Amino acid sequence: MVESRGHLTPGAPEVALSRSPIGLDELVRWAWVVRWDVPPGRTSVQRVLQYPAFNLVVDPAGANLHGPKTVVDVRELAGRSWVAAVLLRPAALPLLSATPPAALRGAVEPFPGAPLAAVTTAMQDSADPGRAVAGVLRDWLAPCAGRVGEAGRLVNRACALAEERDDVVRADQLAEQVGVAPRTLERLVRGHIGLTPLWLIECRRLQRAATRLRLDPDVPLAELAAELGYADQAHFTRRYRVVCGETPGVTRRAARSAAP
Repeated sequence: MVESRGHLTPGAPEVALSRSPIGLDELVRWAWVVRWDVPPGRTSVQRVLQYPAFNLVVDPAGANLHGPKTVVDVRELAGRSWVAAVLLRPAALPLLSATPPAALRGAVEPFPGAPLAAVTTAMQDSADPGRAVAGVLRDWLAPCAGRVGEAGRLVNRACALAEERDDVVRADQLAEQVGVAPRTLERLVRGHIGLTPLWLIECRRLQRAATRLRLDPDVPLAELAAELGYADQAHFTRRYRVVCGETPGVTRRAARSAAP
């Protein structure tokens, strides 16, 4: 089981979320499955600040390639259903779609080549749907794994460093860590995920901010802003509101009200 900072509203009892690696590390970060059973007349609101990558999503209606968003994605789940998907590494997109990455940012593209029937069978007939779906998707995507090139590996590494290194707060620092010129990194990142290197860094910071506010709602905002590398609390609050759709104060008040 792997953990994710992108899901900003975990813990809903009517929603079951699982994630697992599938062994194609240069192509896929993890497979994930969501199942929900929401009582009639109710909805379960799920808020996600997506990783800067693409998701290949299968549900009962079909398969689609979902581009990354730079604001929180809010979904209302109702009734009973499921979704199965893979969170792709940046290197994967050029191998799966001819559409320019920038055109898919925040957009959805039908993906008729996905193994919809096999995934549906795995979800409906398996005692462990997460494991079964991961196996189906691994077998389907395995031929692409050997086609990942050096440029894809470099962008994979840049995304990993941006997420892991708290001391990297500027795009030029990330380029130095990867070992290329800032313009080269900009071109490669845009060419694989349609986003900027700076967004790789900001996504990490805001995911961590939302998680910290949920787990420790009493943390002073000035302290949190400094820890995340923002110039000051005002800058942090502005960016949080733009991306997350609410102020840090709203997030922590919600966390306090949800605490036991």
